Amino acid sequence: MKQTCDYTIGQTTFLVTLRTLIGWHFLYEGMVKLTNPDWSSAGYLLDSRGFMSGFFHSLTYKASVLHTVDFLNEWGLILIGLGLILGLFTRFSTFAGILLLALYYLSHPPFPGFTFSVPSEGSYLIVNKTLIELAALLVLYVFPTRIGLDAVFQVWWKSRKRAVK
Repeated sequence: MKQTCDYTIGQTTFLVTLRTLIGWHFLYEGMVKLTNPDWSSAGYLLDSRGFMSGFFHSLTYKASVLHTVDFLNEWGLILIGLGLILGLFTRFSTFAGILLLALYYLSHPPFPGFTFSVPSEGSYLIVNKTLIELAALLVLYVFPTRIGLDAVFQVWWKSRKRAVK
């Protein structure tokens, strides 16, 4: 299915701005975790509530698994952030961001009766900033832009294909 992007300049500007802002958030969060030698996801995972809490708790049982989860979280955030900022592998980066945010949301769902040891920035009922950012990425996934390195590679690929013919 080929997608066309016939957006106005304003629509494109706001979509790219949204993509860049979310990318910055991902990149910054990943860099903070990577540069803090004491950071671990263990506390966050053990604080999980809800129907998937057993899965999240189990990720802390073996040091090797927890180390892998920490590595994937740090570098996942960084690479997703860079992809969104640079417009590189944008569809993949957007989808990966959606999956990561869904895991965060399922780990700490803002449902009545759940309390967490990590204080939140506000009072939430079902909708929190994680879900809002996930919804924004869904918008970017459904309304892709061709601004960034993906466009450069697309031009290069087309010229390469013409040269081969």
